[in-house]
Amino acid sequence: MSFLKSFFAIFMPLLFIHSHGIMITVQNNCPYTVWPAAVSGKAVAGQGRRLDRGQTWTLLYPSTKLVKIWARTNCTFDSSGKGKCLTGDCGGLLECKELGAAPVTVAEYGLNDFARKDYFDISVMHGFNVPISLTPTSNGCNKSIRCARDLTAECPNVLRTPGGCHNPCTVYKTNEYCCGVGRCQPTNLSRFFKIRCKDAFTYPEDDPTSTFTCPPGTNYRVEFCP
Repeated sequence: MSFLKSFFAIFMPLLFIHSHGIMITVQNNCPYTVWPAAVSGKAVAGQGRRLDRGQTWTLLYPSTKLVKIWARTNCTFDSSGKGKCLTGDCGGLLECKELGAAPVTVAEYGLNDFARKDYFDISVMHGFNVPISLTPTSNGCNKSIRCARDLTAECPNVLRTPGGCHNPCTVYKTNEYCCGVGRCQPTNLSRFFKIRCKDAFTYPEDDPTSTFTCPPGTNYRVEFCP
């Protein structure tokens, strides 16, 4: 009997983790409704839903390697899940199968990826539409990152767009901003984002200051308007 008790005490938590995978809790703290969406690196059913202020959404990933989560704003959908959003729209679908249209602030995870670590970041490489934070919630990993300022209100005129702020690569599509060839350097426009959101991934080679790690199997929380 004592052996069985020991077996279940040791191995049942592991079985739970294996069967349930990574848990990501998405919470809307904005004073307005958002329609968060998530896509993963594997071919899975699209994911998206409406979150009113204070509501949460729990996502479970048993084995996926890559997850991107973002908020959509000013959306309307019919009963079949078709419609449109001002920002973050993904082909007019409630349950997205691809990353939403720029501008979108994106939470990115490489789950249990390179070197047996979880890699996570906040990216404004597709622009900014909603303030966001990412927080590990297990495994003793306590590095919370955020881009909490309303960059839409502060956006330079050349990047301004209804409902958000574009990344300069989206607007200009040049090597200077998109870093397709040769050495990649920050620009005055990428610095606009970095000064205000020091944790955020702002240009293609911003890894050293913008990519963070946790042990594999860590759970996370994404908050909009933290």
